[in-house]
Order: sequence, then structure tokens, then C-alpha cells
Amino acid sequence: MNQSILFPDLQEWNEEQQEIHFPAQVQGANIECSISLARLVQLEGREVQSQQEALKVFDAYRFDIEDEVEMLIEQEEFDEQGRVVLI
Repeated sequence: MNQSILFPDLQEWNEEQQEIHFPAQVQGANIECSISLARLVQLEGREVQSQQEALKVFDAYRFDIEDEVEMLIEQEEFDEQGRVVLI
């Protein structure tokens, strides 16, 4: 794990976009990250029915999600707005 990339224990469900948003801190700068409901369903292997369930799945796979986001940050794989998005 890269110690210069930190993931605070902050996440929120975005109902409109059907995704969880969470920050990554890289050398003091915040990078907005998100993971889609479809990706959470893929990780869980079954349908995710509610916001609470989506947040539980995120918590269950948090380390795997953070590892993937960390790799994308290191490879500078950002979208047009400078975010890291897992679809």
C-alpha cells in the first residue's frame, strides 16, 4: 500500500448517479473517487437493493476498491474532471 495515498473513512451514496463517492488524499490534495452500483453488484455477485446495502457492500470490499483506485491514481487514470471512477 502506498503511504502517500490515504483513504479517509468518508463515503456517501449519490442517489441520482447511483454510485458511492469517496475521497482519496494524495500528497495533501483530495481526489474525488466513485464506484458505480453496477460495479458493487459485480463485486457482491448479487443485486444490491438499497442505499444501506450498497454502503455495506462498499465496506465489505473497501480494501479491494482502495487497491484498485490506488493503482489508477498511480497510473494517472483520471476522467475529464480529474476523478477516479470505477464503473
